Amino acid sequence: MVSLRPLFAAVGAASLMLTACSVGSIGSSGDGSVEITYLVGNGAEDVAAAEALRDGFVAENPDIKVTIDTRPGGVEGDNLVKTRLSTGEMADVFTYNSGSLFQALNPDTNLAPLDDQPWVADLSEEFVPQVKTPKGIYGAPYGTSSAGGVMYNKVLYEELGLKIPTSWAEFMANNEKIKAAGKIAVAQTYGESWTAQLFVLGDFANVAVKDPKWAEEYTKNQRKYADQPALQGFVNQEQLGQADMYNKDFASAMFDEGIRLIATGEAAHYPITTTAVGTLQQNFPDNVDDVGVFALPAQDAASTRLTIWLPGAMYIPKTTTDAKLDAARKLIAFTVSAKGCAIQSEQLSIAGPYSISSCELPADIPAVAADVQRYTDEGKVGPALEFISPIKGPNLSGFTVEVGSGIRSAKEAAALYDQDVEKQAQQLGLPGW
Repeated sequence: MVSLRPLFAAVGAASLMLTACSVGSIGSSGDGSVEITYLVGNGAEDVAAAEALRDGFVAENPDIKVTIDTRPGGVEGDNLVKTRLSTGEMADVFTYNSGSLFQALNPDTNLAPLDDQPWVADLSEEFVPQVKTPKGIYGAPYGTSSAGGVMYNKVLYEELGLKIPTSWAEFMANNEKIKAAGKIAVAQTYGESWTAQLFVLGDFANVAVKDPKWAEEYTKNQRKYADQPALQGFVNQEQLGQADMYNKDFASAMFDEGIRLIATGEAAHYPITTTAVGTLQQNFPDNVDDVGVFALPAQDAASTRLTIWLPGAMYIPKTTTDAKLDAARKLIAFTVSAKGCAIQSEQLSIAGPYSISSCELPADIPAVAADVQRYTDEGKVGPALEFISPIKGPNLSGFTVEVGSGIRSAKEAAALYDQDVEKQAQQLGLPGW
């Protein structure tokens, strides 16, 4: 599957071994306390946040003990979650994607509904469909939303007297001025191919403005990437490569190098998701406020929208026993409470707004997150395709690398991706394919 999951977690090899960071031991206790397990991603940030939430929760609920298990990211982690759900061995609470990947979990069969929880009334209207089926709501948001757009160096923009572009022509005009000033117009990092996808995936909110039924019809095999308006993302990437707007080492450069270029102002633009702010904060803490984000411009300003990735969620499997169900619900309720939200803000990278009104962003959020909030407040956002359609081909990153490198034309790559998508849709057994 094509997924931006690598953008939400550290990229690297991960073991299938589950590690426990427990308060007390697993099993029944003789003192009347309840013990539950909590499964999270194995990234350092995920584990630190889980431990902090666990500690805060247990301090308020001393009769509940929580054991934290971890899982790898990517396909390996997806398979582990599905296997544990199907075998009845899932932890009492677990975090996982929302949207189409949530639907792939067969939630009506595998998950416990949470409709009756008080915090459900505070969920944003954009988030609810990402954890809902006709039979119920199954998840609570975990972390913030993020966006796919163009991270830009604000200092360089000011030095060159540039304005935020709202159309593709304005963006290209800015790139010409940046190149003339001896700077890199657009950073690309094809040494990690997943970073090449943003021209296509980050453009989807613009596609939806032009063709509001595109996602619905695409799922029915009635729309294609080889046709406009979806073709435009491939065309944009091709155009920038042909205009020599990329860094000379784009074919081998890595994600961290892209962050360095944009943080230091050696490059003006880096199309990426705002989850990159975590790496920016870690590697270049003095430059965090020098970097902002704007939407990938559409051909016309009126159609320009910022593409949003909704946060993942916390779920309870149906295998959680009645004796533990109340404790599991309490852990989720704590996580989305004011105290839990404060812990999330301290431990997790803030890449955009929260998807529940009980969580407020702190005053000192990164400039990137503030920009995402501004687009959200203005109503100029739209969800990424993966939150509307379950169809994803596995080879988009390879095709976008080829387009950006001049190896394959935009039209040819889009047509090949349509074939790639067809195989995935047939595997899902969708009608029309």
